[in-house]
Amino acid sequence: MSISNKNQRSPTSSPCIGVCSTVLGDEVCRGCGRTFDEVLNWHTFTDDQKKAVNLRLKLEGKQKF
Repeated sequence: MSISNKNQRSPTSSPCIGVCSTVLGDEVCRGCGRTFDEVLNWHTFTDDQKKAVNLRLKLEGKQKF
């Protein structure tokens, strides 16, 4: 994870907070708000795709960066 000197994650950092519920069968993670497919494929996403997911989560109030 990339943290700036202001303790904020970069726009391309994983929003994971270590409380994953997709492994329990949830379609949307209770911890970070990503869909199962977003969690599974995060490592293959482009920076633009990661930014889009993080922006969506921010607009939904699920991430604070």
